[in-house]
Amino acid sequence: MAMRGIRLKFQGQADVYWTETETRGTGDDQQTVTESYSAKEKYFEQEVLLFGIWPAQGRDTVKLSAGRTVFPFCFVLPPNLPSSFEGSDGHVRYSVKGIIDKPWKFDHTTKRPFSIISILDLNADPSAMMPVDGYNQKTICCLCFASGPITASFHLERRGYVPGEVIRLFADIRNNSSRKIDKSYIELKMVTVYHATTKSKTTAKEIGRIVEGPILEGQSFSWEGQEFVLPPLPPSHLAGCKIIDIKYILQLNVDPSGPALDLEVPLEIIIGTIPLRQVVQQFPPRAPSPLQPLSGFHQPTSGQYAGASSQPLDPSAPWEPVMPSNIPNMPPPSYSECVLGKVNVKDEGDSQYTRGVLEFAPVYTYYDWGHQPTTMSGK
Repeated sequence: MAMRGIRLKFQGQADVYWTETETRGTGDDQQTVTESYSAKEKYFEQEVLLFGIWPAQGRDTVKLSAGRTVFPFCFVLPPNLPSSFEGSDGHVRYSVKGIIDKPWKFDHTTKRPFSIISILDLNADPSAMMPVDGYNQKTICCLCFASGPITASFHLERRGYVPGEVIRLFADIRNNSSRKIDKSYIELKMVTVYHATTKSKTTAKEIGRIVEGPILEGQSFSWEGQEFVLPPLPPSHLAGCKIIDIKYILQLNVDPSGPALDLEVPLEIIIGTIPLRQVVQQFPPRAPSPLQPLSGFHQPTSGQYAGASSQPLDPSAPWEPVMPSNIPNMPPPSYSECVLGKVNVKDEGDSQYTRGVLEFAPVYTYYDWGHQPTTMSGK
């Protein structure tokens, strides 16, 4: 094949984008206006020449012999990168493109996204071990008369958890009203704040829920340690990214019958990538079941995750996740696709001729301690 050369292009950046439409003016002067909001953060963009010449060196061509050719390559990731993230109005995305540069013809381009996992060690946050509590009450009006209040208290043993871990749920609901409560449920919500250059936008997405049944008038009900298992999710805060922020809310909802708003008791939790020492001691070590890594992944140094090391790649080294050595019996995590599923990762720089992996879900740490993740189907 005649070509100018073969290049790899490594990219990492965050993008935020959304539009808002509103009607302005009155009467005949009304008009619909659509405003766009956006922001970008670039973490790296670098090309590596594997064969031939750079485009700036002219239009001379070289011929690549028929058959299979392997080109070794190395790219060192910069430190302190934010975790991969795919959201409704923005993303943090990392990819590498292989480009066969053919003068006067369309280039052959193949794209491969990859995941970065920023470490969030729960042991470094004193609040992760602290219990969290919430309380709320609500008075329901019935035929213009107020009945007794509905009260709800919600308790978690601690604030910090990792994907794969069980959250035990404790709550006490008292129905002192004259109306039946149809159900109570506890849901996990991912709350994402997108920061454009002139405005911010907050979205909330339900990840999973557990539901309990009705509570009759004058009765009470207690949640007594029901288990919510965290699915694979990005760590809280999205450290290293200034235009996207993530937090997680576990919320108790009490749903009275008839036309009335739910009674809500929200509690913020922290989702990390390294579990608390006290939690690790409760579980015997388990063999990890990581996803198959990309060719060229290596064994990272202590405190780093595979694919995020600042050390040169050694293709001959075995791939094995290594966790901090100061935690006894620390189990290496598995790596599982985000529970939110795959999204289309075609970007502005991709054309109709771009091939490769265009549907992608980031992978995150997941500690396989024998539990099944809680989903939207609930209980």
